[in-house]
Amino acid sequence: MSAFAGQLQSVLSPAGSAAGSIASLSWLLFVGAALIFAGVMGLLAWAVLRRATQPVRPRLWIIGGGVVFPLAVLTSLYAYSNLQTPGWLAQPPAGALIVGITAHMWWWEVRYRDPASGQDVTLANELHLPLDRPVWLGLSSPDVIHSFWVPALAGKMDMVPGRVNHLLVEARQAGVYRGQCAEYCGEQHARMALHVVAQAPAAFDAWLAAQARPAAAPTGPSAPLIERGRQAFLAQRCNACHSVRGVAEQGRLGPDLTHVGSRLYLGAGTLPNQAGSMAHWIANTQAIKPGARMPSSKDMDSATLSALAAYLEQLR
Repeated sequence: MSAFAGQLQSVLSPAGSAAGSIASLSWLLFVGAALIFAGVMGLLAWAVLRRATQPVRPRLWIIGGGVVFPLAVLTSLYAYSNLQTPGWLAQPPAGALIVGITAHMWWWEVRYRDPASGQDVTLANELHLPLDRPVWLGLSSPDVIHSFWVPALAGKMDMVPGRVNHLLVEARQAGVYRGQCAEYCGEQHARMALHVVAQAPAAFDAWLAAQARPAAAPTGPSAPLIERGRQAFLAQRCNACHSVRGVAEQGRLGPDLTHVGSRLYLGAGTLPNQAGSMAHWIANTQAIKPGARMPSSKDMDSATLSALAAYLEQLR
C-alpha cells in the first residue's frame, strides 16, 4: 500500500459510512444550488425580455418566491440532513475498537489498549483502523481548543480542554487518509496533520501487537552505531520529553518514540519519514516548524547526530 494513496482531503472522496452521508448531502447542496441559480437567471432573462405591458403581481412573487419556496426547500433539507445524521451514542456500540486521541500544540497523542496485556499502547500522529469495524474515538485536549477532522471518514469534532468528546468512525476502504486540526490553535496549526491508515483486520492486529512491544535491542553489523545512538538519546536528555519503552519510560511532554521509525511522517505530517529526514528534523526543528516545543540541535556534532538518527530510524 502506497504511503501517499488517498491523501486528498475532500468530503467528496468518502471512505467510511459517516463520510458517505456527508458527501451525499454535499452533492445535494451543489445540485440544488445550481438549479436555483439557473432558475433565478431564467427569471432575470424573462424579466428583461418580457413586454412592458404584461402585468406584474408582486404579492404572488413575494409569497411564492420569498416564503413558500424557501420554506419548502429548507424544511426538506432539514429533514434529509436529520435522516443522514447518526444518532448520539452515550456508549460505544458492541465490538467497537476504543481509541483515545489527545491533541497537543502541535501534535497528536494516540492511545490503544493492548488486548494481550491490557496495557496502554501510546504512539503519535498516526491512527490505524481495522476495516469494517466501528471505532469509538475519545477526543481531548490539555491546552487549547483543537478539532479532529479526517474528511474521508467523518465530520469535524472539537477537542475542548477539560472535556472528552466522542466520534464514531468506520473505514470501508483500505488506504492512507490525511486528517488535519480544523480549529486554529496557534503558530503551527497548519502543520498539525494526522494520518489514518485503514487496513485489513489481520494486518491491524499484527500492527497493534508490534506496537505493544518495547523497543528491540540492536543486532547485526550496525549494532555498535545503534548503541551509540541509544547512549546519545540518554546523554542528550531526549528522554526528558520522549519515551522509548524498554529504554526510557519517563518522558511525557513529547511524542512516544518507541516505534517512531515505522511512522509515515515526522513532526505531525511535516516531513516524510525517509532517509535523512530524522537527522534533518533533529538538527533543524525550529527552522522546519518554528514554535514547536522541541529545540533544534545544531550544536550536536555530526557523528553523534548520525548515530542518534540511526537509532531512532530503526525503532520499528
